[in-house]
Amino acid sequence: MQPNGPTERFSNRVADYVRYRPGYPPALLDWLHRDIGVPATTPVADIGAGTGISTRLFLDAGHPVIAVEPNAAMRAAAEHWLAAGHPQLTFAAGTAEATTLADASVGLVSAAQAFHWFDTEALRPEWRRILRPGGMALVYWNSRLLEASPFLSAYEQLLLDYGTDYAAVAERYQDDATMRAWFGDGLRGQVQLPNTQYLDFDGLRGRLQSSSYAPPAGHPRHAPMLDALRGLFDTHAVDGRVAFEYRTRAFVGTLD
Repeated sequence: MQPNGPTERFSNRVADYVRYRPGYPPALLDWLHRDIGVPATTPVADIGAGTGISTRLFLDAGHPVIAVEPNAAMRAAAEHWLAAGHPQLTFAAGTAEATTLADASVGLVSAAQAFHWFDTEALRPEWRRILRPGGMALVYWNSRLLEASPFLSAYEQLLLDYGTDYAAVAERYQDDATMRAWFGDGLRGQVQLPNTQYLDFDGLRGRLQSSSYAPPAGHPRHAPMLDALRGLFDTHAVDGRVAFEYRTRAFVGTLD
């Protein structure tokens, strides 16, 4: 059984999320800085920061970051991973729609993979409130390429066969037209960037088990799912690894 709401869906998957979820290509921030013109000194509110994967991207580029995350287990994992050595990092136990941040306190609001869980209309006044005049919102996530290889096609079928609510979750991701409409006249740019993970079997198993729709240990579909995953890996691995291919899709603009 899944936890009740989106903010708790990953509480029992934090270790796998930290170790096996993909990061984002550094080229994303190169594009943001060079093409969009956002200075690397801009304070960032990283909304739905989770275990800190997206937060780390901004810290490494020099941004001060407030990591906003409602899930206590994920927030604690991010603090454990990132707090030491990053004096420009602070944490807030807020949501996308109620961040707890001060008015006009950041120059960029960033939301990565968690964006599809948000109430995208309810958050607009909150994000406008915390943004400084002229500030922008950046929304981005990794889209798995469902049919880019025989392995990825077989992995998609495995999710359909064994996932608890995979189809419902997959349908939540916004397409390009929806995101352009959401930004409207405020859209300043969009980009797609390649991003690939190379995983051995332990990595592939951890990547699967980090997903909220993967049946957990004790669920009747858990063991059959892992058996099927082993067969899939043995069929498609090259030199002991499979390629998990994504496109990182990003949209940036004002929320006027």
